[in-house]
Amino acid sequence: MRIAVLDRDRCQPKNCSQECIKYCPRVRTGDETIIMDKKPIINEELCIGCGICVHKCPFKAIHIEKVAEELDEELVHQFGENAFRLFRMVIPREGKVVGILGKNGTGKTTALQILAGKLKPNFGEWNSTLSWEEICDELKGTEMHDYFEKIGEMKLSLKPQYIEDISFDLAEDFLLKVDEKGILTKIIKELELKEVLNKNSGEISGGDLQLIAIAVALMKNADVYFFDEPSSYLDIYHRLKIARLIRNLATKKMVMVVEHDLAVMDFLADIAHLIYGKEGIYGVMTKAMKVRHAINTYLSGYLKEENMRFGEKIRFESHPPKEKKDMVPLLTFDLLKKDFKNFSLEVGKGTIHEGEVIGIVGANSLGKTTFVKILAGIIEPTEGKVESVKVSYKPQYIKPIDGTVEEIISSTSLILNFYSSSILKPLKLDRLLDRELKELSGGELQRVAIALCLSRNADIYLIDEPSAYLDSSQRMIAAKVIRRIMEKKKKSALIVDHDVYFVDMVSDSLMVFLGEPGIEGKGEGPFDLRTGMNEFLKSVGITFRRDEESNRPRVNKPDSRLDREQKASGEYYYDLHQ
Repeated sequence: MRIAVLDRDRCQPKNCSQECIKYCPRVRTGDETIIMDKKPIINEELCIGCGICVHKCPFKAIHIEKVAEELDEELVHQFGENAFRLFRMVIPREGKVVGILGKNGTGKTTALQILAGKLKPNFGEWNSTLSWEEICDELKGTEMHDYFEKIGEMKLSLKPQYIEDISFDLAEDFLLKVDEKGILTKIIKELELKEVLNKNSGEISGGDLQLIAIAVALMKNADVYFFDEPSSYLDIYHRLKIARLIRNLATKKMVMVVEHDLAVMDFLADIAHLIYGKEGIYGVMTKAMKVRHAINTYLSGYLKEENMRFGEKIRFESHPPKEKKDMVPLLTFDLLKKDFKNFSLEVGKGTIHEGEVIGIVGANSLGKTTFVKILAGIIEPTEGKVESVKVSYKPQYIKPIDGTVEEIISSTSLILNFYSSSILKPLKLDRLLDRELKELSGGELQRVAIALCLSRNADIYLIDEPSAYLDSSQRMIAAKVIRRIMEKKKKSALIVDHDVYFVDMVSDSLMVFLGEPGIEGKGEGPFDLRTGMNEFLKSVGITFRRDEESNRPRVNKPDSRLDREQKASGEYYYDLHQ
Protein backbone atom coordinates (compact mmCIF):
# COMPACT_ATOMS: atom_id res chain seq x y z
CA MET A 1 0.00 0.00 0.00
CA ARG A 2 1.24 3.47 -0.86
CA ILE A 3 0.53 6.55 1.25
CA ALA A 4 1.18 10.18 0.33
CA VAL A 5 1.66 12.90 2.93
CA LEU A 6 1.83 16.61 2.25
CA ASP A 7 3.57 18.84 4.79
CA ARG A 8 1.12 21.73 4.56
CA ASP A 9 3.37 24.10 6.48
CA ARG A 10 6.18 23.60 3.97
CA CYS A 11 4.05 23.62 0.82
CA GLN A 12 4.04 27.05 -0.89
CA PRO A 13 2.19 26.78 -4.24
CA LYS A 14 2.39 30.53 -4.86
CA ASN A 15 6.19 30.45 -4.65
CA CYS A 16 6.88 27.51 -6.95
CA SER A 17 6.10 26.32 -10.47
CA GLN A 18 3.92 23.48 -9.16
CA GLU A 19 6.66 21.00 -10.05
CA CYS A 20 4.73 18.17 -8.37
CA ILE A 21 2.02 18.41 -11.07
CA LYS A 22 4.29 19.50 -13.90
CA TYR A 23 6.64 16.50 -13.67
CA CYS A 24 4.22 13.75 -12.56
CA PRO A 25 4.28 11.09 -15.33
CA ARG A 26 0.67 10.06 -14.64
CA VAL A 27 -0.54 13.66 -14.91
CA ARG A 28 1.31 14.02 -18.20
CA THR A 29 -0.63 11.03 -19.60
CA GLY A 30 -3.94 12.63 -18.62
CA ASP A 31 -4.67 11.16 -15.16
CA GLU A 32 -5.56 13.40 -12.23
CA THR A 33 -2.95 11.84 -9.93
CA ILE A 34 -2.19 15.29 -8.50
CA ILE A 35 -4.61 18.21 -8.67
CA MET A 36 -4.38 21.69 -7.19
CA ASP A 37 -6.97 22.96 -4.69
CA LYS A 38 -5.13 25.75 -2.85
CA LYS A 39 -2.64 22.98 -1.99
CA PRO A 40 -1.87 19.90 -4.10
CA ILE A 41 -3.97 16.78 -3.53
CA ILE A 42 -2.35 13.43 -4.34
CA ASN A 43 -4.55 10.51 -5.37
CA GLU A 44 -2.86 7.58 -3.62
CA GLU A 45 -4.65 4.96 -5.73
CA LEU A 46 -3.32 6.48 -8.97
CA CYS A 47 0.17 7.25 -7.61
CA ILE A 48 2.82 4.83 -8.94
CA GLY A 49 5.44 5.81 -6.33
CA CYS A 50 8.03 7.02 -8.84
CA GLY A 51 9.23 9.66 -6.34
CA ILE A 52 9.62 12.40 -8.95
CA CYS A 53 7.31 14.81 -7.09
CA VAL A 54 9.23 14.14 -3.87
CA HIS A 55 12.56 15.14 -5.45
CA LYS A 56 11.22 17.98 -7.60
CA CYS A 57 9.34 19.78 -4.80
CA PRO A 58 11.54 22.81 -3.94
CA PHE A 59 10.18 22.92 -0.38
CA LYS A 60 10.53 19.18 0.38
CA ALA A 61 6.85 19.09 1.28
CA ILE A 62 5.86 15.73 -0.29
CA HIS A 63 6.43 12.24 1.12
CA ILE A 64 5.48 8.99 -0.63
CA GLU A 65 5.90 5.84 1.47
CA LYS A 66 5.14 2.15 1.06
CA VAL A 67 3.50 0.30 3.96
CA ALA A 68 2.23 -3.26 4.30
CA GLU A 69 -1.06 -3.89 2.46
CA GLU A 70 -2.72 -5.41 5.54
CA LEU A 71 -2.34 -2.15 7.46
CA ASP A 72 -5.16 -0.67 5.38
CA GLU A 73 -7.61 -2.58 7.61
CA GLU A 74 -5.85 -1.40 10.78
CA LEU A 75 -5.91 2.37 10.24
CA VAL A 76 -6.96 4.02 13.50
CA HIS A 77 -6.70 7.72 12.74
CA GLN A 78 -5.85 10.03 9.86
CA PHE A 79 -5.46 13.77 10.41
CA GLY A 80 -6.70 14.77 6.95
CA GLU A 81 -6.25 14.16 3.25
CA ASN A 82 -2.59 13.34 2.52
CA ALA A 83 -1.86 13.64 6.26
CA PHE A 84 -0.29 11.63 9.11
CA ARG A 85 -1.76 8.19 9.85
CA LEU A 86 -1.69 5.98 12.94
CA PHE A 87 -2.07 2.24 12.39
CA ARG A 88 -3.12 -0.13 15.18
CA MET A 89 -3.74 0.80 18.76
CA VAL A 90 -2.57 0.10 22.29
CA ILE A 91 -4.97 -0.77 25.11
CA PRO A 92 -4.49 -0.04 28.85
CA ARG A 93 -4.63 -3.07 31.13
CA GLU A 94 -5.79 -3.14 34.73
CA GLY A 95 -3.00 -3.87 37.19
CA LYS A 96 -0.28 -3.20 34.58
CA VAL A 97 1.92 -0.28 33.58
CA VAL A 98 1.84 -0.30 29.78
CA GLY A 99 4.67 1.56 28.05
CA ILE A 100 4.88 3.01 24.54
CA LEU A 101 8.35 3.29 23.06
CA GLY A 102 9.29 4.82 19.73
CA LYS A 103 10.65 7.76 17.78
CA ASN A 104 9.23 11.26 18.00
CA GLY A 105 6.56 12.11 15.45
CA THR A 106 5.27 8.55 14.98
CA GLY A 107 2.03 8.84 16.97
CA LYS A 108 2.73 8.07 20.63
CA THR A 109 1.04 11.23 21.91
CA THR A 110 -1.77 10.77 19.35
CA ALA A 111 -2.44 7.31 20.82
CA LEU A 112 -2.62 8.75 24.35
CA GLN A 113 -4.93 11.55 23.19
CA ILE A 114 -7.30 8.97 21.66
CA LEU A 115 -7.26 6.75 24.75
CA ALA A 116 -7.80 9.78 26.99
CA GLY A 117 -10.91 10.70 24.98
CA LYS A 118 -9.44 13.99 23.78
CA LEU A 119 -9.26 12.85 20.15
CA LYS A 120 -11.83 10.62 18.46
CA PRO A 121 -10.42 7.98 16.10
CA ASN A 122 -11.78 8.33 12.54
CA PHE A 123 -10.43 5.14 10.93
CA GLY A 124 -9.40 7.12 7.85
CA GLU A 125 -12.74 8.94 7.50
CA TRP A 126 -10.92 12.22 8.06
CA ASN A 127 -13.68 14.44 6.71
CA SER A 128 -16.25 13.34 9.30
CA THR A 129 -16.46 13.19 13.10
CA LEU A 130 -17.72 9.86 14.42
CA SER A 131 -19.78 9.51 17.59
CA TRP A 132 -18.53 7.18 20.32
CA GLU A 133 -21.38 4.83 19.40
CA GLU A 134 -20.20 4.71 15.77
CA ILE A 135 -16.62 4.20 16.96
CA CYS A 136 -17.70 1.22 19.10
CA ASP A 137 -19.62 -0.26 16.16
CA GLU A 138 -16.45 0.01 14.04
CA LEU A 139 -14.47 -1.80 16.74
CA LYS A 140 -16.84 -4.71 17.43
CA GLY A 141 -14.98 -7.94 18.13
CA THR A 142 -11.75 -6.22 19.21
CA GLU A 143 -10.13 -5.42 22.57
CA MET A 144 -10.51 -1.74 21.75
CA HIS A 145 -14.31 -2.10 21.65
CA ASP A 146 -14.58 -2.93 25.34
CA TYR A 147 -12.40 0.03 26.29
CA PHE A 148 -14.18 2.63 24.17
CA GLU A 149 -17.60 1.33 25.19
CA LYS A 150 -16.77 2.39 28.75
CA ILE A 151 -14.84 5.58 27.92
CA GLY A 152 -17.81 7.82 28.76
CA GLU A 153 -18.10 6.27 32.22
CA MET A 154 -14.39 6.20 33.11
CA LYS A 155 -12.46 9.02 34.75
CA LEU A 156 -9.21 9.77 32.96
CA SER A 157 -6.07 11.61 34.10
CA LEU A 158 -3.45 12.83 31.60
CA LYS A 159 0.00 14.28 32.35
CA PRO A 160 0.81 16.14 29.12
CA GLN A 161 4.09 15.95 27.20
CA TYR A 162 4.80 19.67 27.23
CA ILE A 163 4.59 21.33 30.63
CA GLU A 164 5.56 24.88 29.61
CA ASP A 165 1.90 25.86 29.21
CA ILE A 166 1.07 25.07 32.85
CA SER A 167 0.33 28.35 34.62
CA PHE A 168 -0.60 29.20 38.21
CA ASP A 169 -0.24 32.09 40.66
CA LEU A 170 0.53 29.96 43.73
CA ALA A 171 1.58 26.30 43.57
CA GLU A 172 -0.12 25.34 46.83
CA ASP A 173 -3.51 26.78 45.80
CA PHE A 174 -3.20 25.15 42.38
CA LEU A 175 -2.51 21.74 43.90
CA LEU A 176 -5.31 22.08 46.47
CA LYS A 177 -7.86 22.62 43.69
CA VAL A 178 -6.98 19.37 41.91
CA ASP A 179 -6.52 17.13 44.97
CA GLU A 180 -9.46 14.75 44.54
CA LYS A 181 -7.98 12.04 46.78
CA GLY A 182 -6.98 14.16 49.79
CA ILE A 183 -3.34 13.12 49.44
CA LEU A 184 -1.72 16.54 48.94
CA THR A 185 0.34 16.36 52.16
CA LYS A 186 1.67 12.92 51.20
CA ILE A 187 2.47 14.02 47.62
CA ILE A 188 4.27 17.16 48.81
CA LYS A 189 6.49 15.00 51.01
CA GLU A 190 7.15 12.25 48.45
CA LEU A 191 7.89 14.64 45.58
CA GLU A 192 9.72 17.13 47.82
CA LEU A 193 7.58 20.09 46.76
CA LYS A 194 7.60 22.04 50.03
CA GLU A 195 10.08 24.66 48.76
CA VAL A 196 7.94 25.60 45.73
CA LEU A 197 4.49 25.85 47.36
CA ASN A 198 4.69 29.64 47.72
CA LYS A 199 5.97 30.23 44.17
CA ASN A 200 4.18 30.86 40.88
CA SER A 201 4.75 28.93 37.66
CA GLY A 202 7.23 31.50 36.36
CA GLU A 203 9.50 31.22 39.41
CA ILE A 204 10.21 27.49 39.47
CA SER A 205 12.56 25.26 37.47
CA GLY A 206 11.56 22.88 34.70
CA GLY A 207 12.15 19.94 37.04
CA ASP A 208 9.82 21.33 39.72
CA LEU A 209 7.20 22.18 37.09
CA GLN A 210 7.40 18.57 35.86
CA LEU A 211 6.90 17.30 39.43
CA ILE A 212 3.84 19.54 39.84
CA ALA A 213 2.39 18.23 36.56
CA ILE A 214 2.94 14.65 37.79
CA ALA A 215 1.41 15.52 41.18
CA VAL A 216 -1.71 16.88 39.46
CA ALA A 217 -2.13 13.63 37.51
CA LEU A 218 -1.53 11.46 40.59
CA MET A 219 -4.04 13.33 42.77
CA LYS A 220 -6.95 12.90 40.36
CA ASN A 221 -9.36 10.12 41.25
CA ALA A 222 -9.22 8.34 37.89
CA ASP A 223 -9.67 4.88 36.41
CA VAL A 224 -6.97 5.33 33.77
CA TYR A 225 -3.76 7.37 34.15
CA PHE A 226 -1.64 8.58 31.22
CA PHE A 227 1.89 9.96 31.67
CA ASP A 228 3.48 11.49 28.57
CA GLU A 229 7.27 11.79 29.07
CA PRO A 230 7.25 12.16 32.88
CA SER A 231 11.05 12.08 33.34
CA SER A 232 12.00 15.22 31.36
CA TYR A 233 14.07 17.67 33.47
CA LEU A 234 14.11 15.29 36.45
CA ASP A 235 17.32 13.88 37.95
CA ILE A 236 17.73 10.12 38.29
CA TYR A 237 16.74 10.26 41.97
CA HIS A 238 13.37 11.80 41.14
CA ARG A 239 12.95 9.68 37.99
CA LEU A 240 13.05 6.50 40.05
CA LYS A 241 10.89 8.04 42.77
CA ILE A 242 8.10 8.96 40.35
CA ALA A 243 8.50 5.55 38.68
CA ARG A 244 7.72 3.88 42.01
CA LEU A 245 4.69 6.14 42.56
CA ILE A 246 3.36 5.41 39.08
CA ARG A 247 3.89 1.68 39.58
CA ASN A 248 1.93 1.82 42.82
CA LEU A 249 -1.02 3.31 40.91
CA ALA A 250 -1.20 0.26 38.68
CA THR A 251 -2.09 -2.17 41.47
CA LYS A 252 -5.80 -1.39 40.94
CA LYS A 253 -5.84 1.06 38.03
CA MET A 254 -4.85 1.21 34.35
CA VAL A 255 -1.64 3.13 33.66
CA MET A 256 0.02 4.06 30.38
CA VAL A 257 3.40 5.76 29.97
CA VAL A 258 5.31 7.27 27.05
CA GLU A 259 8.97 7.49 28.08
CA HIS A 260 12.31 7.93 26.29
CA ASP A 261 14.62 7.18 29.22
CA LEU A 262 15.09 3.45 28.64
CA ALA A 263 16.39 2.77 32.16
CA VAL A 264 13.25 4.37 33.60
CA MET A 265 10.98 2.57 31.12
CA ASP A 266 12.61 -0.75 32.05
CA PHE A 267 12.13 -0.05 35.77
CA LEU A 268 8.61 1.35 35.37
CA ALA A 269 6.66 -0.74 32.84
CA ASP A 270 5.43 -4.33 32.91
CA ILE A 271 4.78 -4.57 29.19
CA ALA A 272 5.47 -2.22 26.28
CA HIS A 273 4.41 -1.57 22.71
CA LEU A 274 6.89 -0.34 20.12
CA ILE A 275 5.75 2.17 17.54
CA TYR A 276 7.69 2.46 14.29
CA GLY A 277 7.25 4.51 11.13
CA LYS A 278 8.38 7.83 9.62
CA GLU A 279 8.34 11.07 11.56
CA GLY A 280 5.26 13.15 10.68
CA ILE A 281 4.14 10.61 8.05
CA TYR A 282 2.86 7.44 9.74
CA GLY A 283 3.22 5.26 12.81
CA VAL A 284 2.51 1.56 13.35
CA MET A 285 1.89 0.18 16.84
CA THR A 286 3.19 -3.34 17.57
CA LYS A 287 1.63 -5.94 19.81
CA ALA A 288 2.49 -5.89 23.51
CA MET A 289 5.80 -7.42 24.62
CA LYS A 290 7.49 -7.89 27.95
CA VAL A 291 9.32 -4.65 28.61
CA ARG A 292 12.82 -6.21 28.49
CA HIS A 293 12.13 -7.75 25.08
CA ALA A 294 10.56 -4.50 23.83
CA ILE A 295 13.60 -2.40 24.77
CA ASN A 296 16.09 -4.92 23.35
CA THR A 297 14.05 -5.07 20.12
CA TYR A 298 14.06 -1.28 19.94
CA LEU A 299 17.82 -1.16 20.40
CA SER A 300 18.31 -3.87 17.76
CA GLY A 301 16.36 -1.83 15.18
CA TYR A 302 14.72 -5.04 13.90
CA LEU A 303 11.22 -6.34 14.61
CA LYS A 304 11.49 -10.09 14.16
CA GLU A 305 7.75 -10.69 14.51
CA GLU A 306 7.03 -8.54 11.42
CA ASN A 307 10.38 -8.98 9.61
CA MET A 308 10.73 -5.20 9.76
CA ARG A 309 13.99 -3.21 9.91
CA PHE A 310 12.99 0.13 11.47
CA GLY A 311 16.29 1.59 12.67
CA GLU A 312 20.01 1.17 13.22
CA LYS A 313 21.32 -1.18 15.89
CA ILE A 314 22.43 0.64 19.03
CA ARG A 315 25.34 -0.99 20.86
CA PHE A 316 26.51 -0.61 24.44
CA GLU A 317 29.97 -1.44 25.72
CA SER A 318 30.21 -4.06 28.45
CA HIS A 319 32.80 -1.91 30.18
CA PRO A 320 33.35 1.84 30.27
CA PRO A 321 35.65 3.28 27.58
CA LYS A 322 39.27 2.59 28.42
CA GLU A 323 41.27 5.40 29.87
CA LYS A 324 43.34 7.10 27.17
CA LYS A 325 47.08 7.23 27.67
CA ASP A 326 49.16 10.34 27.12
CA MET A 327 46.12 12.64 27.00
CA VAL A 328 47.10 16.30 26.64
CA PRO A 329 45.69 18.62 29.36
CA LEU A 330 43.46 21.32 27.89
CA LEU A 331 42.23 23.11 31.02
CA THR A 332 43.11 22.89 34.71
CA PHE A 333 40.91 24.58 37.29
CA ASP A 334 41.67 25.22 40.97
CA LEU A 335 39.30 24.72 43.87
CA LEU A 336 36.23 26.77 42.93
CA LYS A 337 33.65 28.26 45.26
CA LYS A 338 30.49 30.20 44.55
CA ASP A 339 28.29 31.66 47.28
CA PHE A 340 24.73 32.79 46.70
CA LYS A 341 22.24 34.09 49.25
CA ASN A 342 20.81 30.65 50.10
CA PHE A 343 23.17 28.27 48.28
CA SER A 344 26.88 27.53 48.20
CA LEU A 345 28.90 25.47 45.72
CA GLU A 346 32.38 24.02 46.02
CA VAL A 347 34.10 22.16 43.17
CA GLY A 348 37.40 20.38 43.74
CA LYS A 349 40.45 20.96 41.59
CA GLY A 350 40.47 19.11 38.27
CA THR A 351 41.86 18.77 34.75
CA ILE A 352 40.10 18.49 31.40
CA HIS A 353 42.01 16.80 28.55
CA GLU A 354 41.93 17.12 24.78
CA GLY A 355 39.39 14.80 23.17
CA GLU A 356 37.79 13.98 26.53
CA VAL A 357 34.03 13.90 27.07
CA ILE A 358 33.13 14.40 30.71
CA GLY A 359 29.64 13.55 31.96
CA ILE A 360 28.35 15.62 34.89
CA VAL A 361 25.88 13.78 37.14
CA GLY A 362 24.04 14.53 40.35
CA ALA A 363 20.66 15.52 41.72
CA ASN A 364 19.02 18.76 40.62
CA SER A 365 19.85 21.97 42.53
CA LEU A 366 23.39 20.90 43.45
CA GLY A 367 25.18 23.44 41.25
CA LYS A 368 25.96 21.47 38.07
CA THR A 369 24.68 24.21 35.78
CA THR A 370 26.35 26.86 37.97
CA PHE A 371 29.71 25.08 37.53
CA VAL A 372 29.21 24.92 33.76
CA LYS A 373 28.37 28.64 33.70
CA ILE A 374 31.54 29.42 35.70
CA LEU A 375 33.63 27.57 33.09
CA ALA A 376 31.72 29.42 30.35
CA GLY A 377 32.52 32.76 31.95
CA ILE A 378 28.85 33.58 32.52
CA ILE A 379 29.23 33.49 36.33
CA GLU A 380 32.28 34.67 38.29
CA PRO A 381 33.40 32.33 41.11
CA THR A 382 33.61 33.68 44.66
CA GLU A 383 36.95 31.89 45.07
CA GLY A 384 39.31 30.29 42.56
CA LYS A 385 40.24 31.00 38.97
CA VAL A 386 39.50 29.36 35.64
CA GLU A 387 41.94 29.57 32.75
CA SER A 388 40.75 31.58 29.78
CA VAL A 389 39.69 29.22 26.99
CA LYS A 390 37.24 29.55 24.14
CA VAL A 391 33.90 28.05 25.16
CA SER A 392 30.73 27.06 23.29
CA TYR A 393 27.71 26.73 25.59
CA LYS A 394 24.30 25.11 25.10
CA PRO A 395 22.02 26.17 27.97
CA GLN A 396 19.56 23.92 29.79
CA TYR A 397 16.51 25.87 28.67
CA ILE A 398 16.27 26.88 25.03
CA LYS A 399 14.29 29.90 23.84
CA PRO A 400 13.78 30.12 20.06
CA ILE A 401 14.68 33.39 18.37
CA ASP A 402 13.56 34.92 15.08
CA GLY A 403 15.04 33.40 11.94
CA THR A 404 15.40 30.06 10.18
CA VAL A 405 17.58 27.10 11.10
CA GLU A 406 19.86 27.87 8.15
CA GLU A 407 20.26 31.50 9.20
CA ILE A 408 21.29 30.62 12.75
CA ILE A 409 23.69 27.93 11.52
CA SER A 410 25.29 30.17 8.89
CA SER A 411 26.34 32.56 11.67
CA THR A 412 28.91 30.01 12.90
CA SER A 413 32.54 29.83 11.80
CA LEU A 414 32.71 26.09 11.13
CA ILE A 415 33.55 24.76 7.66
CA LEU A 416 30.19 23.84 6.10
CA ASN A 417 31.30 20.54 4.49
CA PHE A 418 32.49 19.23 7.84
CA TYR A 419 29.34 20.51 9.52
CA SER A 420 27.06 18.85 6.99
CA SER A 421 28.63 15.37 7.12
CA SER A 422 29.46 15.21 10.85
CA ILE A 423 26.61 17.15 12.48
CA LEU A 424 23.79 18.17 10.16
CA LYS A 425 23.00 14.81 8.53
CA PRO A 426 23.41 12.56 11.61
CA LEU A 427 21.09 14.85 13.62
CA LYS A 428 18.68 14.89 10.64
CA LEU A 429 18.54 18.67 10.45
CA ASP A 430 19.08 18.98 6.70
CA ARG A 431 15.29 18.93 6.17
CA LEU A 432 14.78 21.70 8.73
CA LEU A 433 17.09 24.33 7.23
CA ASP A 434 14.29 26.50 5.87
CA ARG A 435 12.09 26.18 8.97
CA GLU A 436 11.55 29.07 11.37
CA LEU A 437 13.03 28.32 14.80
CA LYS A 438 9.80 29.38 16.50
CA GLU A 439 7.88 26.71 14.54
CA LEU A 440 10.04 23.79 15.71
CA SER A 441 9.00 21.13 18.22
CA GLY A 442 10.89 20.70 21.48
CA GLY A 443 12.94 17.81 20.07
CA GLU A 444 13.75 19.64 16.82
CA LEU A 445 14.80 22.75 18.72
CA GLN A 446 17.02 20.66 21.01
CA ARG A 447 18.82 19.10 18.02
CA VAL A 448 19.36 22.54 16.49
CA ALA A 449 20.79 23.82 19.79
CA ILE A 450 23.19 20.85 20.02
CA ALA A 451 24.27 21.36 16.39
CA LEU A 452 24.76 25.09 16.91
CA CYS A 453 26.89 24.51 20.01
CA LEU A 454 29.07 21.91 18.24
CA SER A 455 29.40 24.04 15.10
CA ARG A 456 31.19 26.90 16.87
CA ASN A 457 34.96 27.04 16.96
CA ALA A 458 35.84 26.46 20.62
CA ASP A 459 38.19 24.57 22.96
CA ILE A 460 35.50 23.30 25.35
CA TYR A 461 31.87 22.52 24.59
CA LEU A 462 29.51 22.84 27.58
CA ILE A 463 26.23 21.08 26.85
CA ASP A 464 23.47 21.24 29.48
CA GLU A 465 20.76 18.51 29.34
CA PRO A 466 20.99 17.64 25.63
CA SER A 467 18.65 14.64 25.97
CA ALA A 468 15.55 16.66 26.94
CA TYR A 469 12.71 16.11 24.42
CA LEU A 470 14.82 13.76 22.28
CA ASP A 471 13.54 10.24 21.70
CA SER A 472 15.71 7.28 22.67
CA SER A 473 17.32 6.80 19.25
CA GLN A 474 17.96 10.54 18.85
CA ARG A 475 19.72 10.53 22.22
CA MET A 476 22.07 7.76 21.15
CA ILE A 477 22.77 9.48 17.83
CA ALA A 478 23.48 12.78 19.63
CA ALA A 479 25.89 10.96 21.97
CA LYS A 480 27.79 9.49 19.00
CA VAL A 481 27.92 12.88 17.24
CA ILE A 482 29.36 14.60 20.32
CA ARG A 483 32.01 11.91 20.82
CA ARG A 484 32.99 11.93 17.15
CA ILE A 485 33.36 15.72 17.04
CA MET A 486 35.56 15.78 20.16
CA GLU A 487 37.80 13.03 18.77
CA LYS A 488 38.15 14.66 15.34
CA LYS A 489 38.72 18.19 16.60
CA LYS A 490 40.76 17.13 19.68
CA LYS A 491 38.55 19.30 21.85
CA SER A 492 36.65 18.56 25.08
CA ALA A 493 33.03 18.47 26.10
CA LEU A 494 31.27 18.62 29.46
CA ILE A 495 27.79 17.11 29.36
CA VAL A 496 25.19 17.64 32.11
CA ASP A 497 22.45 15.00 31.79
CA HIS A 498 20.25 12.64 33.81
CA ASP A 499 19.73 9.81 31.29
CA VAL A 500 22.06 7.03 32.45
CA TYR A 501 22.09 5.38 29.00
CA PHE A 502 23.07 8.68 27.37
CA VAL A 503 25.77 9.39 29.95
CA ASP A 504 27.10 5.83 29.60
CA MET A 505 27.38 6.17 25.82
CA VAL A 506 28.81 9.69 25.60
CA SER A 507 31.28 9.86 28.50
CA ASP A 508 34.96 8.99 28.97
CA SER A 509 34.91 10.20 32.57
CA LEU A 510 32.54 11.66 35.15
CA MET A 511 32.21 14.57 37.53
CA VAL A 512 29.92 13.81 40.47
CA PHE A 513 27.90 16.42 42.38
CA LEU A 514 26.71 15.55 45.88
CA GLY A 515 25.31 17.56 48.78
CA GLU A 516 21.95 18.96 49.91
CA PRO A 517 19.83 20.20 46.98
CA GLY A 518 19.13 23.92 47.07
CA ILE A 519 21.44 24.47 50.05
CA GLU A 520 24.91 23.08 49.42
CA GLY A 521 26.61 21.35 46.50
CA LYS A 522 30.02 19.75 46.14
CA GLY A 523 31.53 18.70 42.82
CA GLU A 524 34.31 16.10 42.57
CA GLY A 525 36.30 14.63 39.69
CA PRO A 526 36.71 14.04 36.85
CA PHE A 527 36.84 10.35 37.77
CA ASP A 528 37.14 7.44 35.37
CA LEU A 529 33.64 6.29 34.37
CA ARG A 530 33.54 3.27 36.65
CA THR A 531 34.66 5.14 39.78
CA GLY A 532 32.36 8.06 39.00
CA MET A 533 29.28 5.91 38.47
CA ASN A 534 29.92 3.98 41.68
CA GLU A 535 30.30 7.22 43.63
CA PHE A 536 27.13 8.70 42.15
CA LEU A 537 24.88 5.63 42.36
CA LYS A 538 25.99 4.97 45.92
CA SER A 539 24.54 8.37 46.84
CA VAL A 540 21.27 7.48 45.06
CA GLY A 541 21.15 3.98 46.59
CA ILE A 542 20.58 1.99 43.39
CA THR A 543 22.62 -0.53 41.42
CA PHE A 544 22.71 -1.47 37.74
CA ARG A 545 23.50 -4.72 35.97
CA ARG A 546 24.19 -5.36 32.30
CA ASP A 547 21.57 -7.03 30.11
CA GLU A 548 22.98 -10.29 28.74
CA GLU A 549 21.51 -9.72 25.26
CA SER A 550 22.15 -6.01 24.60
CA ASN A 551 24.74 -5.04 27.27
CA ARG A 552 22.53 -2.10 28.23
CA PRO A 553 22.43 -1.01 31.88
CA ARG A 554 19.37 -2.23 33.83
CA VAL A 555 18.26 -1.09 37.29
CA ASN A 556 18.35 -3.89 39.86
CA LYS A 557 15.24 -4.34 41.97
CA PRO A 558 15.86 -2.83 45.44
CA ASP A 559 17.11 -5.42 47.92
CA SER A 560 17.32 -8.17 45.26
CA ARG A 561 20.20 -10.63 45.44
CA LEU A 562 22.20 -8.78 42.78
CA ASP A 563 21.46 -5.43 44.40
CA ARG A 564 22.78 -6.66 47.78
CA GLU A 565 25.84 -8.35 46.25
CA GLN A 566 26.84 -5.32 44.20
CA LYS A 567 26.39 -2.91 47.10
CA ALA A 568 28.51 -5.15 49.32
CA SER A 569 31.30 -5.20 46.72
CA GLY A 570 31.06 -1.44 45.95
CA GLU A 571 30.18 -2.15 42.31
CA TYR A 572 27.00 -0.17 41.77
CA TYR A 573 27.17 0.02 37.99
CA TYR A 574 28.96 -3.08 36.69
CA ASP A 575 27.98 -6.46 38.04
CA LEU A 576 30.39 -8.79 39.80
CA HIS A 577 30.98 -10.97 36.74
CA GLN A 578 32.54 -8.22 34.60
